[in-house]
Amino acid sequence: MTLSIRNQLPGTVTEVRPGEVMATVRIRLDGGQDLVAAITVEAVEQLGLTPGTSVRALVKSTEISLATSAIEGLSIRNRLPGTIVRLGLGGAMASVKVSVPGGELTAVITKDAAEDLGLFVGSDVIALIKSTEVALATA
Repeated sequence: MTLSIRNQLPGTVTEVRPGEVMATVRIRLDGGQDLVAAITVEAVEQLGLTPGTSVRALVKSTEISLATSAIEGLSIRNRLPGTIVRLGLGGAMASVKVSVPGGELTAVITKDAAEDLGLFVGSDVIALIKSTEVALATA
């Protein structure tokens, strides 16, 4: 299957915490970082997710926010530090490719945000991803 989602991070499930409807699934990415996905319990069952299951974490580029330094008091738990390796500025939007351990992420943000943050190739950033925006696919 070919997907338009650019961000496909390989990893292994390390923990599944089921609730009544939703579950949180902790994944150890191949780069060594931990990522949490909040998906339905039904999806956990259909995918057969248990510790040790190989998965790909899928995140649309429009669902990744960027920060230039650590942020306190934020509910977003998925925080992947990296370095900008490509920055494309359009009339209204910017495409930012970030190198993280084990791969790359692409974030699409407004051009104004990129300029306000002073982003440039080589700058360090933190990719912020809400757990509810992480989809999982079995490898």
